[in-house]
Amino acid sequence: MPNVTTLLDAKSVPAAKTAFICPSRTETYSYGKLRDEMNRVGLGLSKLGIKKGDRVCIYLDSSPEYLISYFAIWRIGAIAVPTNIVYRGEELLHAINDAGASAIITDSQGANIVTAIRRNAPTLSHIICTNGSCNGSIAWKSFSPAPATMRSVNCTTDDICHIQYTAGTTGKPKGAMLTHGNWMTALDAEREALRLRPDDVYLGIYPMGHVGLSWGLSTLRAGGTYIMMERFELERYLGFTEQYKVTVLAGMPPVIHSLVHSPPGTEKRLASARVIISGGGQLLPIVWEAFDHRYHIPVANSYGLSETIVIGSGTTTLPEYPNLTMNYQSVGVAVGYTEVMIVDADDPEKELAFGERGEIALRGPSIAKGYWNMPDATAAVFRHDGWFLTGDIGYLDDGGILYITDRKKDMIIMSGWKIYPTEVENVIIQHPVIADVAVFGIPDERKGEVPVAAVVLKPGSSLTKSELESYCRDHLAGYKIPHILMIVDSLPRVHGWKLLRMTLRESFVGSSLVQ
Repeated sequence: MPNVTTLLDAKSVPAAKTAFICPSRTETYSYGKLRDEMNRVGLGLSKLGIKKGDRVCIYLDSSPEYLISYFAIWRIGAIAVPTNIVYRGEELLHAINDAGASAIITDSQGANIVTAIRRNAPTLSHIICTNGSCNGSIAWKSFSPAPATMRSVNCTTDDICHIQYTAGTTGKPKGAMLTHGNWMTALDAEREALRLRPDDVYLGIYPMGHVGLSWGLSTLRAGGTYIMMERFELERYLGFTEQYKVTVLAGMPPVIHSLVHSPPGTEKRLASARVIISGGGQLLPIVWEAFDHRYHIPVANSYGLSETIVIGSGTTTLPEYPNLTMNYQSVGVAVGYTEVMIVDADDPEKELAFGERGEIALRGPSIAKGYWNMPDATAAVFRHDGWFLTGDIGYLDDGGILYITDRKKDMIIMSGWKIYPTEVENVIIQHPVIADVAVFGIPDERKGEVPVAAVVLKPGSSLTKSELESYCRDHLAGYKIPHILMIVDSLPRVHGWKLLRMTLRESFVGSSLVQ
């Protein structure tokens, strides 16, 4: 019975009401049309032999087809494996093979990459192409309409519907197993946090391959309208806000930074907005305060992870409680049924008192079941008593308000994208002139952080920033490519092996070896 797609079956929302708009393609979907497309594609997948529990990869740019694919896959009880169109062959292949995906939904652009790797993907039986003609694929448009009486496949709250890949400290992506119950409670938690109503219009900029999509789905859960942007561009963002009278804005630190530095008069263009979301990285207090003084729009500064479906089991500042933002530093309080605990970073069985800094642990109904096919990694952070160890460091004040102060791991968060140094280092070290490498993040006012590559060159070699970028572009998604090249004689290590990234960060400022 529980199936997250039943949110589109809600009888309280008129079928003719606008659910979703893709302005770049001048396409509008009513709730009825979105439901019909979900059922049509879901039925088409079923006729290919895809059944409950099968994995279906999505390899598209943010688009109506991406949204419909999620719903269609979930509708038939299958498991969505979202990826991003910026993935290169090796990154995509890992997701397909690790999940054991039997089908992939892509477009003519993505099909070229899928075709090139298909021989190394033994479980992949079907390629569905959403546009044009892709060699050896099934056309999205060839799926026949579904009967109006088509219902969702019966699922339990514990059935997996989504594998969200997120990298770990080893750089190997881990698939967080998210269930129908996880998603249903997450959407209700976000609806509650933002006080979403049927007359709300949400402008979304988060990639659909990321759990940030949940903000758009929670708007649909509330009966509102979801406006999609493929990626942030300030003038279009402002134009859509005016045109559609947007009430809820998606944001992140770079977006809020752009608004703070936008031309005079921008305030009027955001007049319809009642709240803006921020997350995916640190919102610097100086930027937050400047935004607040200029726009007077409450910021829902949010904290969550892929493993928690953002704030499904996380925290946020709530618009009606200004005390949560009075110092422009907190990520608010627990949402919905979430619990927050601070534990000793070296002994997670030991809970710390208010004000003591330690590892943040979360517990709630949107916590993932664990990592797909990774029992050891699951056991390391998904505790027996339901607590999830986030790897982030922070503290709770005596009012239960959460503050993040550091990271237990060395993950870099740039404009909401998570970059794992080891993954990038494993690529860079293969460059023929590089003897050693370390990747670390440095603060950036607009993006939160940017990655830096400190490299030791082989004797007699040289390397420029553009040469490194060119090399990385063939092996990594664009957002993972280091912004700065720092050439050093050696890397600081403890006992000759344990890398000291903190020391590198400290030595970065003023270095004459930066390109």
